[in-house]
Amino acid sequence: MKKYLFFRVLRSILSIFLVTTLTYIVIYSMIPRRDVFKSDLMIQKLAATPDKLTDYKNNAFEKMNYLDYLDTKALIKDVEKDNPKVTVTAAHTASNKAQFEKWAKKNNFELKRYKQSKDYYAIRELPLWERLGRFYGNMFQIDTPWAIHDKNNPHLARYLKIENDPTVGWALVGSGTKYRYQIYFNGSFPFIHQNFIHLNLGTSYPTYAGESVMDVIGGRQGPTVTVQKKFKNGQTLNTASDVYTRQYQYRTSKSDTASEQFGDDYSDTEQNLRDPSMIGTSFRAGLIALVISYVVSIPVAILMARKKGKWFDRGGTFVVTLLIAVPSLAFIYTFRYLGSALFGLPDSFPTLGASVASSWVLPAVILGLLQVSGLIIWFRRFMIDQQKSDYVKFAKAKGLNEGEIYSKHIFKNASIPIVQGIPGSIIGLIGGATMTEEVFAMPGMGKMLPDSIIAHNNSIVIALVFIFTTVAVLSVLLGDLLMVIVDPRIKLSSSDSSKGEE
Repeated sequence: MKKYLFFRVLRSILSIFLVTTLTYIVIYSMIPRRDVFKSDLMIQKLAATPDKLTDYKNNAFEKMNYLDYLDTKALIKDVEKDNPKVTVTAAHTASNKAQFEKWAKKNNFELKRYKQSKDYYAIRELPLWERLGRFYGNMFQIDTPWAIHDKNNPHLARYLKIENDPTVGWALVGSGTKYRYQIYFNGSFPFIHQNFIHLNLGTSYPTYAGESVMDVIGGRQGPTVTVQKKFKNGQTLNTASDVYTRQYQYRTSKSDTASEQFGDDYSDTEQNLRDPSMIGTSFRAGLIALVISYVVSIPVAILMARKKGKWFDRGGTFVVTLLIAVPSLAFIYTFRYLGSALFGLPDSFPTLGASVASSWVLPAVILGLLQVSGLIIWFRRFMIDQQKSDYVKFAKAKGLNEGEIYSKHIFKNASIPIVQGIPGSIIGLIGGATMTEEVFAMPGMGKMLPDSIIAHNNSIVIALVFIFTTVAVLSVLLGDLLMVIVDPRIKLSSSDSSKGEE
């Protein structure tokens, strides 16, 4: 079992790596780079100032890992850093040009000039392997007491210790770290939280320009919410600051008011927002949909199998077949209309917002019902096959009635394929979420994927592929583990996970 898990986890990691890498290669080698700016309004605004336009484009390409870019100021700084004995200026002289060309050749940069000012700048195209190396090399960022280097605060203490902080209670507190609270506890699921490891999936562009991809899809949304907090200076205030996200604020940009409240240099905070993140929105809707799909399909499949050939089974088979034949988009719009017209449920998620339970009903129910037809067909077929088994005949001979046979024998054996179907259901929910979130305007990851593809936001597309692939691969592993739980006779091995021992 342990050996199986070890190699299965390795294969899962390899699968995630391969899918993400292939997506990265396709996007960065086959999609024209110029398409990035198709939906960027700044391009038109800067058209009259060619130098600013060049600077804007190159900065964007650098954030997206296409190239390294040095404007005139940065170029002069790097040239003088490599050769401290040489003084270089922005003046258009032969000596300056010679130093720029010498440095560019040595460091594999291409020296260029702005169209209007004729000042020099340099770019270096990143080969695909280097882009991938940077993507994976910077994927996990670990916070340590040596993360902050502020020249205006040379005596910054560096430590990690557990203390009863007056603002958040017991926590693992850091100094010299980027975040103040490395591990902390509160009433929000999963109740224990950490800030010492952060996932970095790049910078978003052109939508949400300049923001971290994980802040875009993992940060909370909606209006700000104020909460009452007691600060280190003894004040108790209503604040919209999320004190759990306290980060080091450099002395050059420090807010005196915030520093006085918190009593140290960790005075930069994010805002408390009301609604869950894109990841949280999709996860919540998907979890509800998964429960609905199984709660509906299992009883219906059992009843159809027990009434095989009778009117309920025939009628159910007709309805299921009809639902399978109906296009998913037509299914979504039909049930959205019925839910709104008959029950008064909101037909658009933003109408009432994430804080109102009724906003979740139609998206989650429809997403779950999209899976029901396939699950019913699968479960019904398996249970009918089980009815012909020898153990069923033996149970009938012992005098057990039909209800006892189903509850004690058939359903117990049927639990294996039911559990086995969970990974496929989760994967199907990912695909269905793309449509339901788009139709209901839900601010989730499913809606974000087509929007990012249209906007050529490569970083978001790659990040979502990485997340969806990870969920899909881990769901398959979860399905295997659940099969062992429901039927201990199944023995997982690294050679063949499908073999069982009686």
